[in-house]
Amino acid sequence: MSEPTDVVILGSTGSIGTQALQVIDAAPAGTYRVRALSAGGANLGLLAEQAVAHEVPAVAVADADAAGPLCKLLGDELARTGRTGPPPEVLAGPDAATELAGSLGAAGRGVVLNGITGSVGLAPTLAALRSGATLALANKESLVVGGALVRAAQVRPGQVVPVDSEHSAIAQALRSGRHEKGMTSEVVTGRTEVRRIVLTASGGPFRGRTREELATVTPAQALAHPTWAMGPVVTVNSSTMVNKGLELIEAHLLFDVPAEDVVVVVHPQSVVHSMVEFHDGSTIAQASPPDMRLPIALGLTWPARAERVAQPCRWDEATAWTFEPLDEGVFGAVRLARDAAAASATHPAVLNAANEQCVAAFLDGRLDYLGIVDVVEEVLAAHDGAPGERLDLDVVLGAEDWARARADELVARRA
Repeated sequence: MSEPTDVVILGSTGSIGTQALQVIDAAPAGTYRVRALSAGGANLGLLAEQAVAHEVPAVAVADADAAGPLCKLLGDELARTGRTGPPPEVLAGPDAATELAGSLGAAGRGVVLNGITGSVGLAPTLAALRSGATLALANKESLVVGGALVRAAQVRPGQVVPVDSEHSAIAQALRSGRHEKGMTSEVVTGRTEVRRIVLTASGGPFRGRTREELATVTPAQALAHPTWAMGPVVTVNSSTMVNKGLELIEAHLLFDVPAEDVVVVVHPQSVVHSMVEFHDGSTIAQASPPDMRLPIALGLTWPARAERVAQPCRWDEATAWTFEPLDEGVFGAVRLARDAAAASATHPAVLNAANEQCVAAFLDGRLDYLGIVDVVEEVLAAHDGAPGERLDLDVVLGAEDWARARADELVARRA
């Protein structure tokens, strides 16, 4: 019997993390061994339950003040369940998740699933890669913000396995042709048969609306996604198409395809998760009902497939899939992302940081809905990052700090 796969889950109490634990629980006994969990600290009770149920040796919480309450909750949960043995080690503070991310060692046998939301996931991403572990990446912001840093941190080809449903679909489709370059490739030679990558988008709750009709959108309306259950920031990003813009940058970086060769089409049924178009005219699509457990499971087992993770499509029932062009005049975020990818190494980081500030302002009632993308565009226009700029973590963090301050200033002016 083979040894279980060691797994560290970052963001374990969020949507990706909780579903990852469901995948692990559904697998045959001895398939996985959860070595550590991390969370921000908003749901300490659930973190304690997860840690005790999976007998993890260590947990991390980003909120330094949460260490004491978490220790108590862990003790209470151990007593409630009657489990014996020492409680997990508790790490607390902004660097705690990064420490756990690098804890699997250089053997490269384990998997770090990064399900953290936001650019704070960059440091754990880099730590996981430098440790030699496989990185199952659901934190698109770390790649968008520090793409060159992520590329440089890899210690072996194919170390990054995408978990976003779109990028998982692309990685699966690429196995149908020759594309031996990019972060996900096991052999890097520069050869490719790929013509374009086609990202599919559900269209969100406001598909088909005009810009004038979006002027009065409320936070409650923006948070009502028709297909996916996600956190508030990702859900708002999906409605503005910022999420699709970030995914465009991510696809450009992951698969080493020019940004202008990554296109977005609207597919409301969310069954075809993305496609790859090859030079001979063939297009390979990955299709499955919308269920994040499938790409999560692939992130843990790639390139192998686990059994019975999700329900397949019903081919014996009448159905229809539709595709339509994205109206970039109404949803300009994709255009901004494509331009940012081409502008400089720090423009994507500026886009992401400014957007995070604008989404927070929108949810707090300090910014109107259309102002989210409008302010991001103004911040990008004011950024003077130079093409070919050599990136390090300080440069990235400095660009982010500048973008957040600039966005806050513009939001205050609009108010």
